Amino acid sequence: MKTLTSNVGRIIFGLIFLVFGFFHMTSAAMMADWMPAWVPLPLVLVYLSGVGLLAAGVSIILKLYTKLATQLLSVLLLLIILMLDLPGAAGGDQTAMSMLLKDTGLLGAALYMSGHFKK
Repeated sequence: MKTLTSNVGRIIFGLIFLVFGFFHMTSAAMMADWMPAWVPLPLVLVYLSGVGLLAAGVSIILKLYTKLATQLLSVLLLLIILMLDLPGAAGGDQTAMSMLLKDTGLLGAALYMSGHFKK
């Protein structure tokens, strides 16, 4: 049962990032508007992060370089938290607070998962 729940949990976790990556690719212009004004080339960064999210999702689902993928995903999530979520939440934006909590939870799960894979 432990293997079943671990595999199902890993696949669900990977699917989330496939969906997020798809959203980055299909809604890039809108997401670029959310970037702080001081960030250069926001549209390019949205596309690059979308590719990273898709790659992480595939890697997690297929168990290919999962440790590296979850470590890189953790870096991306930390950057999102610091650049987007925290400033908005500190300004009283309730949606940003929800995003902060979601992204922090995903960061914790990615870090946890990175400790459970050898490769």
